[in-house]
Parts: sequence; C-alpha cells; structure tokens
Amino acid sequence: MRRFTRLFTELDRTSRSSEKVEALRRYFVEAGPADAAWALALLSGRRGRRPVSTAHLRNWVAREADLPLWMVEECYDVVGDLAETLALLLPDPPRSDRSAAGAADSGPALHEVLEDWVLPLAGQDPEEQERRVRDAWRQLEGAERFLYHKFLTGGFRVGVGPGLVTRGLAQAMHLEPAVLAHRLTGRWEPSAETFRRLVSHDPALPDPGQPYPFMLAHALEKDPVAADIGPPDAWALEWKWDGIRAQLLHREGELLLWSRGEEVITPAFPEIAEAGRTLPAGTVLDGEILPWKDGAPLPFAALQRRLGRKRPGAGILAEVPAAFLAYDLLEEGGRDLREHPFHARRAALEALWSRSANAVADPGGEKLDEISTTEPGEHRMDASASDPPRVLRLPGLPLLLAPLLEVNGWEEAGRLRASARERRVEGLMLKGRDTPYTGGRRRGAWWKWKVDPFTLDAVLLYARKGHGRRASLFTDFTFGVWDGEVLVPVASAYSGLTDAEFRQVDRWIRSHVTERFGPVRSVEPGLVFELAFEGIRSSSRHRSGIALRFPRMARWRRDKTPDEADTLGTLKALLAAQAPRVPPGDRS
Repeated sequence: MRRFTRLFTELDRTSRSSEKVEALRRYFVEAGPADAAWALALLSGRRGRRPVSTAHLRNWVAREADLPLWMVEECYDVVGDLAETLALLLPDPPRSDRSAAGAADSGPALHEVLEDWVLPLAGQDPEEQERRVRDAWRQLEGAERFLYHKFLTGGFRVGVGPGLVTRGLAQAMHLEPAVLAHRLTGRWEPSAETFRRLVSHDPALPDPGQPYPFMLAHALEKDPVAADIGPPDAWALEWKWDGIRAQLLHREGELLLWSRGEEVITPAFPEIAEAGRTLPAGTVLDGEILPWKDGAPLPFAALQRRLGRKRPGAGILAEVPAAFLAYDLLEEGGRDLREHPFHARRAALEALWSRSANAVADPGGEKLDEISTTEPGEHRMDASASDPPRVLRLPGLPLLLAPLLEVNGWEEAGRLRASARERRVEGLMLKGRDTPYTGGRRRGAWWKWKVDPFTLDAVLLYARKGHGRRASLFTDFTFGVWDGEVLVPVASAYSGLTDAEFRQVDRWIRSHVTERFGPVRSVEPGLVFELAFEGIRSSSRHRSGIALRFPRMARWRRDKTPDEADTLGTLKALLAAQAPRVPPGDRS
C-alpha cells in the first residue's frame, strides 16, 4: 500500500508526461503481480460498486474524531473532497510503529487492502462495516487513509490517462505498447494470474472476446482550409452519427457488443446480437449503435431509453429499435487488419457487406444488383445529389453500412456539414485514407468536424463549490432564462471559463449570496453567460420543461445585463424547429 501511495503522490505532483511514465515504469518493476494488477485496474479507471454509504462514513469519522456531524459537513464544504476531508479529520492512529521512512512494502499490501478490507464490506450490516473500517484506520497513515477512502467511495482518480499507463507498463515489461493496449481493453479481473497473462510475451490473445482499443478523433476547430489539412481527396468523409460507439465481435462462436467505455452491452441490444451472428466468424466491426426506425435515425434521447436496460422488453424493442452502423473492419477471418490503411479496410468492409447481403437475401448465391460489387468505393453517396444520403442495410437485419460522401471541394463539404442537424447527425468525420487504425487519439489521423453548437444567454442563479484544485472556489453553476417576469433554471455547467475568470466570479458570488441550501448558494441575478450546447429536447423532469445536451460556458457576457438574457419562449421555438426535415434514409 505504501508503494502505491508513493506512486499516487508522484503522479499527482507532476504534469510532465515523461515523469509520470517513469514513475509508472518504476512502480511496475518493483511491485508484485497481485499489487500490480490492482494498480493497473485503478489507474485504468475500473471502478466497482461503492461498498459503504458515504453518509455512514461521515458519521463514523465524526464519532472517531469526537466531532459533531455538522462540523464534518462544514469541513467537507471547505475542502471539497470527501476522502481528503475524512482523512484530515481522523486522529492519528494510537499505535504508530510503522515509521514514515519505513520500507515501501511495509504494512498491508495494496491487494490485501482491496481484497480483504474493501470488497468484503459490501453486504455487511453498518455496525460490522464500522468495526472493520475503524480497524483499517488504525493500521493506515494519512495519505494511505486518503486512498483507502477513495477506494470506499469509488472516487479514485489521478491525472494519468490510459496511454501513459500503457507506456509505463510496456517499458517495465519490455512489451510493445500496441500489444499491451489491446490486452488491457475489455474484460479482465485484477489478480496475480491475470497480470502475468497480460504481460506475457506469448503473442496469443488473453481472451477471444477482447475488443481492440478504440481509435478516436480530434476536434477540427477551424474549417479544413484554415486548418491546412490538405485536399478532400486525401480524406474519407462520413457523417458523424449521434449514437454510441461500439465494436461488434464475432469470434469462436461468441457474439459480443463492446461499448467505448469497455462494457459488454450485448444483452441490451438483442436484435443486433442476433443479426451479428450472420456475419462470418473472426469478424470485428467498429461502428455506432443508433436508434433506427422507418429508414432514419431517431433522436439520441430515444436511445437513452434503451441504455441501462440489461433485458429490454418487447415494448421498448418495438418503440425504439436499434441498429449497428458499421464504418470500419478491424478483423476479418481472424486476421487483424488494423495496420492496413483506411482505404484498404474500407474496401474489405464493402466486400464483406456484399457477400453478407447476398448470403442473407439469396442463400442460393444469386447476386443482388444493388450491392453485389466488391470494388472499393461502390458504397459511396454523392453528397451533391438531390436525394438525401442513404445507408446500406443488410436485408431484413439491423446491420447498416455507413456511406462515404463524395464532395467537390471543401466548400461543398461545409454546406453538407451545415445540413447535419436536419439529418439527425452531428457533422462530418474526416478519416485519412492512408491511416492505420491505432488506439487512442492520433492527431491528424481522424478529425471530427461537428456542426457549430447552439448558444443562448442565461443568468447565473445558483452556485456550489467545485472539486479537486477548485474545491475552495464556486465553479459549478446553474443558469436560468426568463419565463415572463421569473427566471427559471434551464442548465448547469462547470467548464468553459479560465482560472482567472473563475476567481473573479467566485468573489462576486460571495458578496451577492441571497440564500443557502446546504452547499448551494442562491445569488442575485447579476451575471450573464453565453452557454453553448449540442442539442435540446423536452423533459418532464425539469421545471422549464426543457433539457439541454452538453451545456458549457462559452463566455462571460460582461456586456449584457440580466434583462437582456434569453427567454424560455426562445428555447421552445428552437425545440420546435429541430424536427428533422431530411433524414439520411435507408436503402434495404
């Protein structure tokens, strides 16, 4: 546990990637396989269920520190991090024979803390939980207690991404980062045996159900000409669909759908799983899960009704049918295609689609005229045609092939992007024709050129303090617009301002508080902010009747007074205007 605590401190104290990778390398060289497996799980963002109630934790610390509960709450309000607050309030352990300068591996090991002290708490009655937690406090010191509380609350985070973790481990184990990244994607349980298998030099996959690391795109902040990314013929253009990213795997008799969050979501989409079994074994597709009905995508809000349902019933399956839209082929016949350029993978995907369409529509082998060709590019759509672009659907199955879009110059691409919302898509994807499929974000390989966000001017109504380094500042805000003579809340946001602006707003809030609701402060209507957001929908859960998608602060409107803010009527008019007029269509 001490060794991992030291690693956490080293990672938290530096912003230099090279120093973080070196700290990780050193840790994985020194740690035993059981501890290394748990460290890898924690640093990769894997979180289990919270084993104890945070309300219970507050009460236990209050009793242990002989403090009233209100003081614990006030301290939390000031510190902003519950795990840190509780660790600071606890008295020193009664016995401290573990020297602060002792060996890094003295005391309980990381895997012992998690496997023996944390996980068994789930399901225990509160009295037994408190007894065990108090016993743990007496065996841990300050920084270790802080991490122990993070494990208990499920809030462990540190400033290191999966790429840096993979690089550090790869250097420690003398493995190729790409091989290791593949093995670390998907399902595995932290144990000594698992760790040995993950870092083995045996090239075989640890698990035939393992997905590949997802390749991600950078946002294109300027138009392609201003960004100087080259001519359109160097890029494959696709719609940026508004669904959830997924990989469909058909290997060794097993069909799996993996989300980008590395969760198996197969049971939530049984229609896609059933259709995927018609694809040849050894196939891995990259694509998007969309709510799809009557030849067009439904709004993303419809898909949200399907998410989180492990066994959807017949009613929701009929109301919100889902489809898998494929746009990349990562594996064919068990052969990894990721090192091939995009144009070659696309040609193989189109050929697979043609063979699959023929097999489904006519098992006897007679070809379909529409999509029987295996020549690359046959499945492209002319963006300038009067008809809307269409996907290609395997007959009778919820499996779709994303079209490639043909444009005559970036100006036409810009006009196409401008029509995105009418087609229920988010903009355009630009994929380098010669790029391999690499996990993570490789700058310049893929770009997402999203449509410009909606904006509105709203008044600051409520504020609460942030977390982490912003725990002492009011940075989490709720904004409202006018409904007649009343301001009604419409959105919450906590990002978009500079540190200097957050400090200025914090000072203003402290001198204009009108009411307190626990950690929340109501303020006088005095500040106006421009909010950017990606979408709008009706919502019975919100007082305004409207929910905004991905709201964030675009800028502080110092030039405007609250009476110049937008109205609820403006938002309702925008909502009414969002009914799509040109769906992308469906060719069956």
